[in-house]
Amino acid sequence: MTAPATQPALGPRHVSRRQILAWASWDWGSAAFNAIMTTFVFTVYLTTTAAFGGEEYVSQVLGSALTIAGLLIAVLAPVVGQRSDAGGKRKLWLGVNSALVVILTALCFFVYPEPQFLLLAVSLLAAANVFMEFAGVNYNAMLLQISTPSTIGKISGFGWGMGYVGGILALAIVLFGFITPGFLGIPTEGALNVRMVAVFSAVWFGLFAIPVLMAVPELPTKVSGPRIGFLASYRLLFRRIRAIFRTSPHTIFFLGASAIFRDGLAAVFTFGGIIAAGTFGFELQDVIIFAIAGNLVAALGAMAGGYFDDRVGPKPVIVTALVGILAAGSAMFFMTTPTGFWVFGLFLTLFVGPAQSSSRAYLARLSPEGESGELFGLYATTGRAVSFMAPALFTLFIAIGGAQRYGILGIMAVVLIGLLVLLPVKSPDKTPIAVVPEASTGVRK
Repeated sequence: MTAPATQPALGPRHVSRRQILAWASWDWGSAAFNAIMTTFVFTVYLTTTAAFGGEEYVSQVLGSALTIAGLLIAVLAPVVGQRSDAGGKRKLWLGVNSALVVILTALCFFVYPEPQFLLLAVSLLAAANVFMEFAGVNYNAMLLQISTPSTIGKISGFGWGMGYVGGILALAIVLFGFITPGFLGIPTEGALNVRMVAVFSAVWFGLFAIPVLMAVPELPTKVSGPRIGFLASYRLLFRRIRAIFRTSPHTIFFLGASAIFRDGLAAVFTFGGIIAAGTFGFELQDVIIFAIAGNLVAALGAMAGGYFDDRVGPKPVIVTALVGILAAGSAMFFMTTPTGFWVFGLFLTLFVGPAQSSSRAYLARLSPEGESGELFGLYATTGRAVSFMAPALFTLFIAIGGAQRYGILGIMAVVLIGLLVLLPVKSPDKTPIAVVPEASTGVRK
């Protein structure tokens, strides 16, 4: 049998504000890695420092490293989620993976502005992306523990909004404390001030990741008896994917569609600062100022999107957001001035948050009871299974066009494909929740 999507076993009967704030604190903290390290500061340091090889070369090397990271995530993420569901260790693995991100981020301090350190830089960033995605599998699955069916969109949007606001504050501290010229007085020789930004980002994330580990309870253990082996986990995974397709095919269709457009959204953040600096001539401090403004607009968009999500459903929110992104990104390609980037860049950021937040809420509404970690693992895997698309098309379009600006077209192409694939997918209220087999018997009880 299948259960109607309008009656999922989601979350507690009453929502704890303390747990919601603690959960959103992780999003607040993770902004230090997402906004500072991979988007607006550290990657810009790599691409704008001549010693590393120039913007086109570094962009291609970084894109290649992130492609490899994406492949690793694609292979491992669903089993990571499955095993944390079964073992009742969702919070434990959220903590472990978050700690690994903190360590790898702090190690970026040792990336000196010399050619031989480029490989170290992209390796650390790629590895940190892998563990951040693993942490995100467990973090996203926790949404079901702290929400109800009528609040899931709003809480998801609140989490994304907190992430953007946390990014604003972290970027402001970086801008005025480390970069221009830096009230902390850190010398710029050897890019010490920028390298210290990595240490700051690690500390910021580490501190704000703690509350969720204290406030949200651990999952109960689902499986009694010996745990299945790692390879057996993949056999179970494939059985469950087949079961999901039989009982709720549009869940699989959504995973495929969202994989594509989310890859485009990720590329907006990964390459946004690089494009601002390389194509539109932004200095590092200009990139950070734009990032602060962009995060503010994105936070407002994410929270507004969550409001509409609970009222009209996630699909209309996602479709509207993707159309807005395509309009803004396409216009940006034809801009030649920093003012043009400001106008259409802010317009674009307004829609990124709602698309991300409602995608998470969309899948949460379709999650079978007790299987949200594995389903969000599939969410990560399907995304990363095609995660080569945006970095590869970004790199390819630069090579074909002969200029970094053509990378914008590669990103927009991915968003457009994702939108077209999403359009025929049914909304959650018209999609049954999947019935999946148990690990031990192959039959859901």
